[in-house]
Amino acid sequence: MDESIARLAVIVLPVVLAITLHEAAHGYAALLKGDPTAHLAGRITANPLRHIDPLGTVIVPLLMYFVSSMAGHDGLLFGWAKPVPVNFGRLRRPKQDLFWVAAAGPAANLVMAVGWGLAMKLALSMPGHMFAEPLMLMAKAGITINLVLMVLNLLPIPPLDGGRIMVSLLPRRASMAFARIEPYGMFILIGLLVTHVLDELLTPLLVLAHALLMTVLF
Repeated sequence: MDESIARLAVIVLPVVLAITLHEAAHGYAALLKGDPTAHLAGRITANPLRHIDPLGTVIVPLLMYFVSSMAGHDGLLFGWAKPVPVNFGRLRRPKQDLFWVAAAGPAANLVMAVGWGLAMKLALSMPGHMFAEPLMLMAKAGITINLVLMVLNLLPIPPLDGGRIMVSLLPRRASMAFARIEPYGMFILIGLLVTHVLDELLTPLLVLAHALLMTVLF
């Protein structure tokens, strides 16, 4: 249990940043495109307290982490924040601007993955330093968590960001039909997770994304 708590302490910061900045990025993109809803709600901020969802940001991640740790796995940690409010009708070009608002979250995760990659390079540059190992562990967690969130959210399943990107790119009639999937999107995602199809989809994409990131940075 002590080892699980120590590992949890290392990955809490990357998880909180990955989730909260992902949501803040949606709000900032919406503001740039004409919708100040998130700005007026005080949600364009890196302050995690403004984005915490008690269930998704606290209870579910902790339960998943400790249950998987006790089962002998590495300790899974996953969750979500409160969605940033966006009034798509207030965007200057709602259909086209939806692309940028949706893509902003995964883009923020990519930027953070690069940032944690640079932190990894810093840790490698100071072998033997007392902060080198904790920084390396945190950087590895930060890279993994952000790449997982980026790739997962880019899946073309509404209400994931990838689904909304598809809505923005499809012709109007097709996009309206595709958008009707959104009420069932989470059930589809859970079904893919339970049947392990989600693992089959994500694993090669994550391996590719990680390899590309390491190639660029190292």
